[in-house]
Amino acid sequence: MRKFYRWLMTMALALSVGQAYAQSSFVESHNAQLWRDGKPYYYVGTNFWYGAILGSEGRGGDRKRLCRELDRMKRLGIDNLRILVGSDGEEGVKTKVEPTLQRAPGVYNDTILAGLDYLLMEMQRRKMVAVLYLNNSWEWSGGYGFYLEHAGMGRAPRPNDDGYPAYMNFVEQYATNQKAHELFYDYVRFILGRTNRYTGQRYVDDPTIMSWQIGNEPRAFSKQALPPFKAWLREASALIRSLDSRHLISIGTEGPWGCEGEIESFADICADPNIDYTNVHVWPYNWGWANKDSLIDNVNRACRNSKEYIEQSLEVSRKLGKPLVMEEFGYPRDGFLFSKESSTRGRDTYYKYIFSLIEANARQRGNFAGCNFWGWGGLALPRHEQWMPGDDYTGDPAQEQQGLNSVFASDASTLKIVKQANKALRKMR
Repeated sequence: MRKFYRWLMTMALALSVGQAYAQSSFVESHNAQLWRDGKPYYYVGTNFWYGAILGSEGRGGDRKRLCRELDRMKRLGIDNLRILVGSDGEEGVKTKVEPTLQRAPGVYNDTILAGLDYLLMEMQRRKMVAVLYLNNSWEWSGGYGFYLEHAGMGRAPRPNDDGYPAYMNFVEQYATNQKAHELFYDYVRFILGRTNRYTGQRYVDDPTIMSWQIGNEPRAFSKQALPPFKAWLREASALIRSLDSRHLISIGTEGPWGCEGEIESFADICADPNIDYTNVHVWPYNWGWANKDSLIDNVNRACRNSKEYIEQSLEVSRKLGKPLVMEEFGYPRDGFLFSKESSTRGRDTYYKYIFSLIEANARQRGNFAGCNFWGWGGLALPRHEQWMPGDDYTGDPAQEQQGLNSVFASDASTLKIVKQANKALRKMR
């Protein structure tokens, strides 16, 4: 009886949410800007990769925490979340996100699908929008390695055991493996063909979804693989467009860094007419612009290099007449510490600078549309430096130290900067 009552209340909520949100428009891209409800859309959002898992009622799920996190983000003006649709492959693998959604090609975990449905319903209720990425070039959620394994290419190396060079040499094969592509396309067809069990809305009709994203940091992994890599991205975007004519489509690329350092290749993949806006990711520590023993001393250099990288990517986007989103960036906590109690002076300086670039651009109605910092740790209480099943999910996936790039609810100074930036941007919409 209790379960039936809970289901009845959920259905009533879904109906009221759907009616209230029915008039809201899809996020659009034209005149080199993003638009929402007929107004230019500039924003500071975040990465919330684990949202669908948290929205489930199975292992890893916590709907009370999910709603508290969404409410907290909304109070900060955050209304744009970049989210992993689901992890692929077997469970019990160190540095791998679990529970997985796609256990084997075409074999889905319905609990996680329900979690995604619930997440989208709760985001719709709060008038938030989602960027949903469908694949991953990295090991932490399956992606490339999963599809290659099931295409008969053998076991994917694990970077934590075999090193990243071995892993990257293996996944370089993805660009040319048609069988792996077809397995991924089957997944795309399945996800885009879904109807939300709580709202009754088809995914392709839901304005809560801002963008379908081909993958998280898709790469060729070698210059030789760039031509087939570009062809695969065009094929993937064409498939998504054939299934969904209303939503935006994006790549999820890091920018030139993810195109073997070739800005011409970045321009090529962004020129695809099915790609509605461009992306860059910026990682000052990972890219050697800031050292772990001098993060505060290096922050000015990180800001200078980031601006240069953003500007060259913006120039490509301007020529294409498309907006740009900096959808991943992070900066470690001071002293390269992971504890929630450690200070964030360097990070705060870096965030404030990035947000200032977006604000300045918005005043001029430029094409730097927004950003999603990495990532939302919120109310999580990390128990181990290396994530283990049963631990809270943070902004740091399973392959990274828990607390490395997470912004927690207790990071008052950082959250104040986020809130101030969104308040300023709202005035420009």
